[in-house]
Amino acid sequence: MEKSFIHESAIVDSGAQIGENTRIWHFSHIMGSAKIGESCVLGQNVFVGNNVVLGNNVKVQNNVSVYEGVICEDDVFLGPSMVFTNVINPRSAVNRKNEFKTTLVKKGVTIGANATIVCGVMLGEYCFIGAGAVITKNVKPYALMVGVPARQKGWVSRAGAILKEDLICPETGEEYEIINDFLKIKAK
Repeated sequence: MEKSFIHESAIVDSGAQIGENTRIWHFSHIMGSAKIGESCVLGQNVFVGNNVVLGNNVKVQNNVSVYEGVICEDDVFLGPSMVFTNVINPRSAVNRKNEFKTTLVKKGVTIGANATIVCGVMLGEYCFIGAGAVITKNVKPYALMVGVPARQKGWVSRAGAILKEDLICPETGEEYEIINDFLKIKAK
């Protein structure tokens, strides 16, 4: 494996854990207790707060701040300028650092550009959050979420393709089924 690349303008505080083959680009800042996995890419002007965990192969596009309380599993895509929050009712004059809420982003999730994820939710495996959507509650695995506030518009495959009524991925041929209002890969 290759060593990680950290651009000379990026700041990585002492204690931060950076996995092999990870690339951190211009003007990014990684806090000291952040944990970033292998083969990640952090674009320009990315902030990763204390106690944040990014799994392997996480792609963080330009201008994203990943605040304390966020955990991203493997293969997550965070689109340009998307937003995480970590306090439900922030006030400048009230210190609420002891009220940070955990946001869990499960394996394979895609979050589109300019989407907002309100803290304290779980985004299920392989769900797809459309550009500009505002997520205020938990999202089912494979759900396609759009709008403000976001609503489920359909289902997507592991490859990120929108599924039609036959629930067959047009890219991979993988078959899915709905069981108890949850999408699952069809057993063979």
